[in-house]
Amino acid sequence: MAVTADSYAPTERTVPTRARERAAYDKELVHAILDEGYLCHLGFVRDGAPVVLPTLYARIGERLYVHGSTGSRPLRAAGQAGPGLPVCVTVTHVDGLVLARSAMHHSLNYRSVVVHGTARPLTDQSEKARVLDALVDHVVPGRAADVRPANAKELAATAVLVLDLHEVSAKVRDGGPNDDPEDLSLPHWSGVLPVATSYGAPVPADDLDVSVPVPGYLTAYARR
Repeated sequence: MAVTADSYAPTERTVPTRARERAAYDKELVHAILDEGYLCHLGFVRDGAPVVLPTLYARIGERLYVHGSTGSRPLRAAGQAGPGLPVCVTVTHVDGLVLARSAMHHSLNYRSVVVHGTARPLTDQSEKARVLDALVDHVVPGRAADVRPANAKELAATAVLVLDLHEVSAKVRDGGPNDDPEDLSLPHWSGVLPVATSYGAPVPADDLDVSVPVPGYLTAYARR
């Protein structure tokens, strides 16, 4: 494929070995998938063994910021690894359960992003404060301006990894089941069961003053 300013360059690690037609490198698509979610899985190698951890993230431009504690394993490893920690970050949205007439052809409709690269700890305290606000707002837009900011002690206890969006790919599957022609006459239901994430009514804390109203950004909450 032609690499442009609007796409990421495919690499050996970002070209899938199966279903290559579902891979995409368009930046707009990658950004949309990343911006819709807030939970990623961070993979790295520790003491020769693979480790995968779920954690919060946010994208700002062409960088991905991953939240953690200063005592967490990937944050400690990144700080000890010279230029940084080799990682793989994944984000996935499931859009449907694809039910075929045969067990073999059952599948999922999904949108996913995989990012490879070297993560490094964010050490500038003012930038860290800005990024942590962005993380809060990525999960709940408008929330950072409606809470007490982190103080110096809290900032010192919180760590952020930064990963450049350079070696990146998206993969998307949509549509119905791919039944074999010889199975089309079988008397089994075939189709897609859509999957969607929903959010309920906000539940106040037990010790919340009843005079504090529910913020509008919660009553109207929806992911992009």
